[in-house]
Amino acid sequence: MAGNPPIVVHRISASGGRRITVRGRIMGLAHSDFDVLELVAQAGISGGEDLLADPTLVEWVGGRPHQYQPLELLP
Repeated sequence: MAGNPPIVVHRISASGGRRITVRGRIMGLAHSDFDVLELVAQAGISGGEDLLADPTLVEWVGGRPHQYQPLELLP
């Protein structure tokens, strides 16, 4: 990806949720898009849901965007 987006939504943890970093600072664990927007707002970046679709602002790492629960493995 070109550039260096200030917001990174990291891979899904084994127990669910994704770590959110803003400009390299860990903001917390998100379990929904709402959580991401709240954590990002705490870092001083405001915006609606459109913010999450902007690749110049947000990088989704290790999983599909907007997914917060690990996929269940088949037996």
